[in-house]
Amino acid sequence: MTELNQINRRRFLAGAGAAGIAVPIAAMAPASSSAAVPDAEKYAFPTADEVRVLVTGDAGTGTPAQWAVADAMRTLHRSEPFGMALGLGDNIYESGPNGDHDVQFATKFEDPNHELDFPWVMALGNHDTSLVVPGDGGWLLRGNDEVVYHGSSRRWWMPSRYYSVRVPEENPIVEFFVLDLNPVAAYLPPLFVPYWAVNGQYMNEQRAWLDNAIASSPAKWKIACTHHPYLSNGSHGDAGEYDGIPIAPMNGVYAKQFFEDHVVGRCQFLLSGHDHSLQVFEPTVASKGTRQIVSGAAGKNSYGKSSRTDRANLYQNFDDVGFMVMDLTAEAVRLRVYTVDIPTAAPTLTFDRRLA
Repeated sequence: MTELNQINRRRFLAGAGAAGIAVPIAAMAPASSSAAVPDAEKYAFPTADEVRVLVTGDAGTGTPAQWAVADAMRTLHRSEPFGMALGLGDNIYESGPNGDHDVQFATKFEDPNHELDFPWVMALGNHDTSLVVPGDGGWLLRGNDEVVYHGSSRRWWMPSRYYSVRVPEENPIVEFFVLDLNPVAAYLPPLFVPYWAVNGQYMNEQRAWLDNAIASSPAKWKIACTHHPYLSNGSHGDAGEYDGIPIAPMNGVYAKQFFEDHVVGRCQFLLSGHDHSLQVFEPTVASKGTRQIVSGAAGKNSYGKSSRTDRANLYQNFDDVGFMVMDLTAEAVRLRVYTVDIPTAAPTLTFDRRLA
């Protein structure tokens, strides 16, 4: 795998500290996007009283695995059309785009997803914001290239680094709160850049925005969408224990605090990628009723690797690539999980249940 393993991450972090490269080129505030494709000309969000959502994550490899998953999604779309999609980060492997006109937007998003002509609500991941080593999350400003690309694509929806989408816009069934926790979960943290600090302007503004947005949402279903998970039995593990790293903030302890202070108990669902697996957790007392779902296998799998076997999931798969589908009405939420055979691009339904 191209992903850094746990031992290499620790060595890298030690080397980065010794070399003094923990100061990324991210010392200024995010730039605003300039729209070449007006929002009115983008693919429209659903307006019906039932919303079918394609849930993908960690897709942007440009490899046969991504193409196979996209082919499988096209197969299902022809018989049961999707109204929209969620892209849960790591949209451009391995290190993110080099400018908003980077050809990788075509080769790792537009081309594989041809005929999937609906809005793709996108979140930023650690591989989208790399500085030194792929996935280090150390060049936070690189994520702005994906925000600017919002103005160049009819599919790609990322008007800001964090934002929400109500569907339908009038009398919404669901509101998706798309978050950016990269500043508090990077393996190469912005230690000397106050703007991106744990309690700096960016994160404080995001906290305040999220609290107000959730409190004022009229939607029946409130769904937080992140790249980094709160809970995961996959190789990265839970927030606060990411990759077995013993030191903050690289272990995600501040991401854990963010989830516990602002998400759990306030949203019914938390959708994440990061781990290249498919997982459905049961809501617990500790999660205050919020259900964690991990869908990070749209371009890579975990080769069977997991971080723990002592905690049961309602569903988990660490071996296959695949995607999920959520059907939402005002009365119910149904979740389906599909695995995909890469040589044939055949989708297989492996989980189907009403979750709410």
